[in-house]
Amino acid sequence: MASRVIVVTSGKGGVGKTTTTANLAAALAVMGNKVVAIDGDVGLRNLDVIMGLENRIVYTLIDALEENCRLRQTLIKDKRIDNLFMIPTAQSKTKDAVTSEQMINVCNELREEFDYVIVDSPAGIEAGFRNASAGADEALVVTTPEVSAVRDADRIIGLLESMQKSPIRLIVNRIKPQMVKKGDMLGVSDVLDILAIDLIGMVPDDESVVTSANRGEPLTISSDTPAARAFKNIALRLSGTETPFLSLEQGESNGFIGKLKRVFGL
Repeated sequence: MASRVIVVTSGKGGVGKTTTTANLAAALAVMGNKVVAIDGDVGLRNLDVIMGLENRIVYTLIDALEENCRLRQTLIKDKRIDNLFMIPTAQSKTKDAVTSEQMINVCNELREEFDYVIVDSPAGIEAGFRNASAGADEALVVTTPEVSAVRDADRIIGLLESMQKSPIRLIVNRIKPQMVKKGDMLGVSDVLDILAIDLIGMVPDDESVVTSANRGEPLTISSDTPAARAFKNIALRLSGTETPFLSLEQGESNGFIGKLKRVFGL
């Protein structure tokens, strides 16, 4: 199959973008694909920690771009999954250390060897996001069901559309069904009404996500918690396998949709 380059991004920080990147990369690798996850968040490097590879970094993406090493030398091979790799970035640089042209070249070089190239983009709409996203064909936008996160996701979707990324698909993270049922949290259909892009995943709020991040072991490697199943199902949908959505919601919210519409001027 043709190699796919996918950027994982969000308008707001702290919504689980990097955790999503790590879990999808691991899930796709477990399915037999050769996968590399790139930390595109220069200066705020965290993907290596989430994947448990922080102690094995020798060279970073920036080292390769500054010609201190070859790109291949930045690859860190996961010991748990033979066909899973990661490229870390630098902590001591700013987000403009990588240009759009450089990122396009990096992604094109990696296409020759990998089935999936997953880029963890900086949150927000600044140049770092544009540069990290430049080499991607398609995008996954991660949001939580909060008004501020959804509004920021709407901005990101508009920018991705202007950059001609396609498809752009949505992951709604940290859903709390009981809060949705009581009308204290946006339901997924509320979010979709506003953002108007295809849904590819719903991930429940799950303590195991925090535990796995602290341990440096993505849930999709060996866990079967609700969040792990949700991430595995997203990976299946990405690969083209029709997979039903987990039943997370117990009713849609009413109180928040009016507020959301006011925020967006609808």
